[in-house]
Amino acid sequence: MLQVIRVSGPLAYIILYVALYAAFGVASPYWPQFFETKALSPQQIALILAAAMAMRLAAGPLIGAFADLLGSLRLVLATCAAVAAGAAAALLWSTSFSQLLLLALVQAAALAPTTSIADALAVNTAKPQIGARPFEYGWIRGSASMAFVVGTLSVGQLISRTDLTPIIWLNASLLVVAAAVTALVPKITTRSAPCASASPIFVPVLRLLAMPQFRILILVSALVYGSHAMQDAFAVIRWSEAGLAPWAISLLWSEAVAAEVVVFFLIGPGLVSRIGARGAATLAAAAGIIRWSISGVTTSVLILSVLQPLHGLTFALLHLACMSTMRSLIPVGLAATAQAVYAFGSGLVTAALTLLSGMLYATYGGAAFFPMAILCGLAVPFAWFGFTDLRTRFVSS
Repeated sequence: MLQVIRVSGPLAYIILYVALYAAFGVASPYWPQFFETKALSPQQIALILAAAMAMRLAAGPLIGAFADLLGSLRLVLATCAAVAAGAAAALLWSTSFSQLLLLALVQAAALAPTTSIADALAVNTAKPQIGARPFEYGWIRGSASMAFVVGTLSVGQLISRTDLTPIIWLNASLLVVAAAVTALVPKITTRSAPCASASPIFVPVLRLLAMPQFRILILVSALVYGSHAMQDAFAVIRWSEAGLAPWAISLLWSEAVAAEVVVFFLIGPGLVSRIGARGAATLAAAAGIIRWSISGVTTSVLILSVLQPLHGLTFALLHLACMSTMRSLIPVGLAATAQAVYAFGSGLVTAALTLLSGMLYATYGGAAFFPMAILCGLAVPFAWFGFTDLRTRFVSS
């Protein structure tokens, strides 16, 4: 009889995260440009991106809570990755705005819980457990960011301004791989809750929102992550219009994600341990003020190459601070739900700002980045005065 392949927990997670984030890397920076090749206007592009985010908002918490209630996070994760792969492939044969919108919504719904469930599995496996070998969550997430960089750089060599079909095939193929390797990921043992199986999905969500510390975490992450909306939607288009070559754009985008790798692997865990989650979240918000203020006034490759590494703070450092807090604050049985609500908060703000970004960019161009800097400024006092400071690490002892 055939035997199931067994690998160590950290290696299994690395394989899963690499497949997932490589799939994101080959496609996510180029979705706006891909839709532009379908003769869509900036407003239509913004509508598709915002509608997809809205779909993720609805589907993420529902599917995440369902996975908790079902008690089979791996099965839900594999199914969602497979459906997302099929939706991506179907985009190649879509020619109308309505078809593109429909398929984007299907893929968004399927992708919504993938990273949340993966984080729920990985973060809780990294918890201190008797008899378990410790590992660092930052290593897992850093491997994912590295895969994103490799994916973005690789596809940048395969596409042209008019032919972006390689992003579709690579995205779909890598998602299929992610679905397949989910079977290698260890299960997590959740604490039994007598009423959990009979509780409506909104009950665990309300339990989470009853925690003041969790609400502050959601607010700060929503403001800072949401401020990335203009960058994600129109940075590639703006740089392309300024005459930057596809290889230069992919290099700039990859440089930002490379900064994630450095923070996740080398800087972030120790920094969160030393200055606490509160200090890390405040630093991330402050970096966002600088990043978006300068992005609004330049398309210089030299300046952008200096600016892009701030992504390591505005995203990676804040993510580590949030994961550190959630690992200590959230019961294991609510892990997937908490991750989904965490994604929901930032997704809600990002969806609204992405829709708004189409109008802002069409009217103001690069100056549309300035409101993003203001959002980060609003996040600073909430992070400093209200963010949980547990001073925990991601490595078990």
